[in-house]
Amino acid sequence: MSYFEINREYMQFSKNTSTGTSKSFLIKTTLVLMVVIGVVILLGKIDFPSPNKEIEKIILNEKLKIVK
Repeated sequence: MSYFEINREYMQFSKNTSTGTSKSFLIKTTLVLMVVIGVVILLGKIDFPSPNKEIEKIILNEKLKIVK
């Protein structure tokens, strides 16, 4: 093979497309979304305890600074 034949084969455009990658990306994205939604639903069903005691702190007027 001559230089020109090798160069012609090398310079040929080739269409490199794969339909499998877009499908696998879609499947992975769907699975991740389903897991996230499932975790949010499960966390929403858990009854976390809330504090019953009211928190009250008295701040004296001596500690306050008036800013104009």
